[in-house]
Amino acid sequence: MDRMAIADRRSLRRKLSFWRVVALIMLVGIGFALYRVALGDRAGAAVPHVARVEISGLIADNKELLERLDRIADSNQAKALIVSISSPGGTTYGGERIFKAIRHIAEKKPVVSDIRTLAASAGYMIATAGDQIVAGESSITGSIGVIFQYPQLGEVMKKVGVSLEEIKSAPLKAEPSPFHPASEEAKAMIRSMVMDSYGWFVDLVADRRKLPREDVLKLADGTIFTGRQALNVKLVDKLGGEDDIRAYLETRGVAKNLPVVDWKERSSASSFWLAGALAEFVKQTGLAQVVTPETLRALGADKLFLDGLVSVWQVGTVENLAFSGGNRDQV
Repeated sequence: MDRMAIADRRSLRRKLSFWRVVALIMLVGIGFALYRVALGDRAGAAVPHVARVEISGLIADNKELLERLDRIADSNQAKALIVSISSPGGTTYGGERIFKAIRHIAEKKPVVSDIRTLAASAGYMIATAGDQIVAGESSITGSIGVIFQYPQLGEVMKKVGVSLEEIKSAPLKAEPSPFHPASEEAKAMIRSMVMDSYGWFVDLVADRRKLPREDVLKLADGTIFTGRQALNVKLVDKLGGEDDIRAYLETRGVAKNLPVVDWKERSSASSFWLAGALAEFVKQTGLAQVVTPETLRALGADKLFLDGLVSVWQVGTVENLAFSGGNRDQV
């Protein structure tokens, strides 16, 4: 047998070995994916880790989020929680329920609130649930207060020739109404309700931030603050990012080498669940350190992992690649 034939056989043997490993990984990955489908976010939490939850947009009574927080509280593998907040606020009740759910977790494990672009009003209320609040220097926070708004449509109705008649059991029933100006009694009722919720919010901030109530009242006039300003008035504890968060957690006995696992909203609609599960499998098993781009390139398998639609023309070692649709982004 000549040298070229021997070389060809060795090359074939290497390729067969590679594809056997790929097949094995695929089989294990499929099993891992099915495990994820069966158990949802708990599958990604099968090893000790730091859990992370993102709260963004308008805050409301969110049953799914509350259930997710309860699962984190009960998870023995979640050693800490990072609450990443980007929200202008929302309903006081929604903020209250999320605040209490996070405090329930904090009774069992460390919690850090990570204020990103914006955490105002009910967003800041949620942030106070953390044992430590970390913000960016230019993050926006504060806006401690409560507001009740209602539209007035009476003038528009008059212009289009529509009127509304009503018979009520008492003057304050269904007040304030969008169809006529509120009476002074109705305004007093709403103002009393707003001030009661406001007092509760002020007391919560005073308690969580260990500040005198009089000092919080000076800050609780709806003013918003940058992260730098918030640090000066003690509404946040630290300016920084993930390194600072992990440094704090280390002081609470949470090892820095623990992975951060995003506990996301469950969704069965994604068509990429298998790919995501395989990626998670590679990450959790440490294969990412072994299956490097250089290794794949040497075995000729790097083409498998190009993103998007791929058209390859290849002769020997000369390649022309054209691909589109590939992107990796996260907002």
